[in-house]
Amino acid sequence: QVQLEESGGGLVQPGGSLRLSCAASVGILSIISMGWYRQAPGKQRELVATITSGDSTNYADSVKGRFTISRDNAKNTVYLQMNSLKPEDTAVYSCYVRYSDYRIDYEFDYWGQGTQVTVSS
Repeated sequence: QVQLEESGGGLVQPGGSLRLSCAASVGILSIISMGWYRQAPGKQRELVATITSGDSTNYADSVKGRFTISRDNAKNTVYLQMNSLKPEDTAVYSCYVRYSDYRIDYEFDYWGQGTQVTVSS
């Protein structure tokens, strides 16, 4: 019942920028929050940033001041503006959505397939 369309990944040099986008199709389900996780080679998946329907945001300490998350509620789309990129930011970035189904009064988590971000000289 949930589909995520992710885009914006690519190869950039250190200090460069990328903007990730994720559009969610959820039908009659209600989105509580959206965001981005990432998984670097040999590492566990970690939270990068999230934003609620009320625009409350949360960032990993490693990206504060460099990344900015935003959303368009009407389009169920979340964005991640990534500036001053570092080689350590290299990872597969996966869109995340937390949603609720009022029919059963329950919340669910869902991750997309991800888009590759590579930061290298």
